[in-house]
Amino acid sequence: MQQNFTITLITLIAITCLSSTLFAQERGDENWGAWYMYFGTNKIAEKWSIHTEAQFRYYEVTTNFNQMLLRTGMNYHISDNAIATLGYAFIETDLLFEEFQGEPNSLENRIFEQFILKNEVGNFAFEHRYRLEQRFLHLNEVNETQHRARYRLLLTYPLDDQWFLSAYDEIFINLQDPIFNQNRLFAALGYKIKDNLNVQLGYLKNHFSGIDFDRLQLAVFFNTDFTKN
Repeated sequence: MQQNFTITLITLIAITCLSSTLFAQERGDENWGAWYMYFGTNKIAEKWSIHTEAQFRYYEVTTNFNQMLLRTGMNYHISDNAIATLGYAFIETDLLFEEFQGEPNSLENRIFEQFILKNEVGNFAFEHRYRLEQRFLHLNEVNETQHRARYRLLLTYPLDDQWFLSAYDEIFINLQDPIFNQNRLFAALGYKIKDNLNVQLGYLKNHFSGIDFDRLQLAVFFNTDFTKN
């Protein structure tokens, strides 16, 4: 089964390379893309909240669909600085930069376990996120299960009461060959509209083996407290 999935993926990559030659276009790494994102933490009890998330990713800034990611999870707040999460995500991915009529998209159902630790040093706020993922992939009637580990170090620094800087680095490690999956390096300027609402505009360097992507990111973070209603 894994061999069939690999052959299918190699075929798609070969088509991408051929189309790049025929149409004098790259794999997308020469184009600026964009990710448009929403994140929410929705408190439902003293120790519990629900994570909500939606991401829409494009090979180009406003066109050429790449990926849709919908994610949710149940958070248990061990303390103000420690959160454990069990969650689920659905991901649809267009693997090719070139757009072909009727091209197949990869579909993924994902279960994840996550642990977040927070601490502060002076005005700097640090967040360590540890995540394990069980990935159930489907492409061209072929199914495969993969496993992955991720670690992200997020740093936030306030400029004043409303403006702040944010930066992170995240490494993705496969629990099967090949070991290296990707690395994401990100920096953004954020603006706090209210205590529970902020927006961030930033730049992401997404590195894979042999290819890098430059991505603009526009994110909205909106947290709600249903215990007050």
